[in-house]
Amino acid sequence: MEIKKQTNLRGTLTVPGDKSISHRAVMFGSLANATTRITHFLEGADCLSTISCFRKMGIDIDRNGDEILVHGKGLHGLSAPTGILDVGNSGTTTRLISGILAGQKFTSELDGDDSIRTRPMKRIMTPLTSMGADITSKLDNECAPLIIHGKPLHATHYDSPVASAQVKSCVLLAGMYADGITSVTEPFLSRNHTEIMLNYFGADITSEGTTASIKPEPVLEGREVQVPGDISSAAYFIAAGLLTPGSEILLKNVGINPTRAGILKVCMDMGADITLLNESTEGEPTADLLIRTSSLKGTVIEGGIIPTLIDEIPMIAVMAAFAEGTTIIRDAQELKVKESDRIAVMVDNLTRMGADIEGTDDGMIIHGGKPLHGAVIDSYLDHRIAMSFAVAGTICDGTVDILNGECVNISYPEFYHDLYSLNK
Repeated sequence: MEIKKQTNLRGTLTVPGDKSISHRAVMFGSLANATTRITHFLEGADCLSTISCFRKMGIDIDRNGDEILVHGKGLHGLSAPTGILDVGNSGTTTRLISGILAGQKFTSELDGDDSIRTRPMKRIMTPLTSMGADITSKLDNECAPLIIHGKPLHATHYDSPVASAQVKSCVLLAGMYADGITSVTEPFLSRNHTEIMLNYFGADITSEGTTASIKPEPVLEGREVQVPGDISSAAYFIAAGLLTPGSEILLKNVGINPTRAGILKVCMDMGADITLLNESTEGEPTADLLIRTSSLKGTVIEGGIIPTLIDEIPMIAVMAAFAEGTTIIRDAQELKVKESDRIAVMVDNLTRMGADIEGTDDGMIIHGGKPLHGAVIDSYLDHRIAMSFAVAGTICDGTVDILNGECVNISYPEFYHDLYSLNK
């Protein structure tokens, strides 16, 4: 994929539906009574993997125009899967569905692509095992494939060593099948889409500080779910609008949940011109984002804000390379176990473009303001790397060639089309 320099990015976009919320709508709709209607569902490869898994467990899921219809069968309505549950590239599918499968009355096997087979699963195996689950790594390396023999589960209080919505959600979902109240405490608050949506479906989840608790055996009812635009997908156009000269971009109906919207705070700290319009606080908070070209400066990103922008750090690193001054990113060791080692990959690729960047054990130090030039970029089949460097290519001199750039299909199949639609 070749990306060339652009100016004057202008227009209005509706970014794809939120990936995290799309996954959960299918999962919770499958465990609810009656039909759940999902609009603005993200039809990326990851969310389609979730649909495929639940279809294999006897859930009818179909399309009606722009809607996805999930015909749920209740909390105990899943059937033994017909074959291996293929999670593709989706860590969310793998970790959340494991919590559901742990309490079933059947055995299942989860497997995915080469990337998923390297993602750490001990972080969910440990709490599930403490609840009495029988979950093992088939290759005995704490990664997929996972074999899960469903069993009755015990309630637990789990002190998670990482602030991870996937770990928290896995435990809470298993807690629906436990014999008492199950709770999870995190070091920092991770995204809370599971808590918001499960309560909307009829579960009883309470949150206090960084602890979330769920009562067992909820009766979930099918719902109407309107998926907001994914702020992780919006991040690339936020960056493009801020960095590309003469630009003004309006992003419609973007989710701005505080547990996800750390990138907005970082952009503001860097001097961004971003205006929130038409804000709504019903259910998942949303707003339209008006982005205008800005002169950015370096900042420090650390601590509790990291879980709210972990997926956006590759894009933030690119922004920092174009900003004046130094940006320091700390407490982001989680980047090493994403679809790629995003610290090493960002340092490698930005260095190829002429940036002054060094990696650390838990982040990066970026001395911005140096002119960047085109280069051959290895995406490592990581959609967020590919999209971040596509934006870099619209700003730097020369051509950026992205190897395996089609990996954006995992979360944003129309990404390149939307990017070029702004320069007409």
